[in-house]
Amino acid sequence: MRMGGLAAAFLTALVVAAPAHAQSRAETLRYVTGAAVNTLDPTMPGTTREAFAISLSTYDRLVSFGRKKLGDNWVFDLDAIRGELAERYEVSPDGLTLTFFLRKDAKFQDGTPVTADDVKWSLDRAVSAKSLAGPQLLTGSLTSPDQFTVVDPHTFKVTLPKPDRLALPNLATVYAIIINSKVAKAHATPEDPWAQAWLKDHAVGSGAYSVDVFKPGEQVVLKRNADWTGAAPDKPAGFKRVIAQTIPDPATRANLVEKGDADIVIDLQANDALALKERGKLKVIATPQFNALTLISFNTKMPPFDKAEVRQALAYALPYDAMFKAALFGRGKPLFGATWGEGDPAAAFPVAQPVTLDLPRAKALLAKAGLPDGFSTTFSFNVGQAATAEPMAALIRESLEKIGVKVEIQKLPDAQMSTQVSEKKLPFFTEGIVAWLPSPDYFYRNFYTGNQRWNYSSIDDPEINELAAKARFERDPAKYDDEVRALNRRNFALMPQIPIWQPNQDAVMAQSVEGYTYQFHRQVDYRDLSRK
Repeated sequence: MRMGGLAAAFLTALVVAAPAHAQSRAETLRYVTGAAVNTLDPTMPGTTREAFAISLSTYDRLVSFGRKKLGDNWVFDLDAIRGELAERYEVSPDGLTLTFFLRKDAKFQDGTPVTADDVKWSLDRAVSAKSLAGPQLLTGSLTSPDQFTVVDPHTFKVTLPKPDRLALPNLATVYAIIINSKVAKAHATPEDPWAQAWLKDHAVGSGAYSVDVFKPGEQVVLKRNADWTGAAPDKPAGFKRVIAQTIPDPATRANLVEKGDADIVIDLQANDALALKERGKLKVIATPQFNALTLISFNTKMPPFDKAEVRQALAYALPYDAMFKAALFGRGKPLFGATWGEGDPAAAFPVAQPVTLDLPRAKALLAKAGLPDGFSTTFSFNVGQAATAEPMAALIRESLEKIGVKVEIQKLPDAQMSTQVSEKKLPFFTEGIVAWLPSPDYFYRNFYTGNQRWNYSSIDDPEINELAAKARFERDPAKYDDEVRALNRRNFALMPQIPIWQPNQDAVMAQSVEGYTYQFHRQVDYRDLSRK
């Protein structure tokens, strides 16, 4: 592949960013992405995933996720919460109190110690300021500054109204950052008491890296914080410098990493990742996005999709295997073609569904719904998803025509698609859902209950509502599993959506890069990486 203008610009930027005493190539991690880092404060509305990645390395939280093996790859582990700023924590027997004991050697990047007062101010900000943090922490029953108590300079307590299973994991997300409160308060104003305007362009944390250069929408350069020793075993981060660069064109990103001018990229098109893997020069770690899924959604409030039989009919009329090959080149985990036996469905979400292409069954279900001759509808997708959604949509239209359902394909601009989804105006469409905290009850509460944007299908089923609310506070593991299985059975019976697959996240990197772990925010955690 020939190096284009964007690639040349990338190399020029690297030269400009490098200090006079240029770091050796081995000590610098160069990451390219199609999107942009638009803020240093991850709680700001509109924050990009790439900005989340920067904040995960520049700020610490009280706790963080451990990791586990999924197949041959490392992924984050929701059920293994370890200390980050906290050297340890305790959960009271009734599950209502979380006590954190801070590391006495923890320092912010300006050298000042991290104290429980900083933790209190930071979490008060998370639940009080108008930001992305409040709605997320709400899912763990963290809603009020009254719940956060300073016991002493190195001891901090969180009190819960109920023993919420997701309270502790929420404190490991990118929103629960611990900020140097003295510095932040010095830049607060009466109109901006939480210093949101200033923190958008300044990071004052205690994380593995500090910000050296921030050019919104173009690049971020990070430098290693030698005082941070969270890399196992008790070492600073693996690179002296990290350069995160926005390169919009995916072919140019592929070119840069193949030539060795970049070290890692995670947002290539599936066919590019596959081609690079086949050439054998690079390491390609393909991880099914186990906390995300692609689905086909019906609007259950809009005829004829208000009838379960119609939704079921279309579920048995989709050419799943052909769609999987055409859209993803088979790179991912299918969520179709399952056989449910004794003990199924599993107490997990998502679970593979017992659906496959069966046109006679689809026709019979349409006849049962009173539509033996079919009907006409639209099928919509976001233009940003065109690489995968366009071949899928063509196959759907062709297959549904065989049961009398005429489909007009709508390829909508991002903003229009988002508005139409929010206003519940689309009858039949494809979307993706992601849960940072992939607990089954969390999926159901956020995507299958309530009059909210993320309830794409507008399903409002009393049984699902009751089971999801009950499971949230269930402390008995066996009872929780039973409730999840019941949710999965009910969801399959109603078929408000058809889960179709979990696409791979293809992390393409130099052979020398080690430690990659698939993280909850589906971005690179620079702290995981080193060079052998």
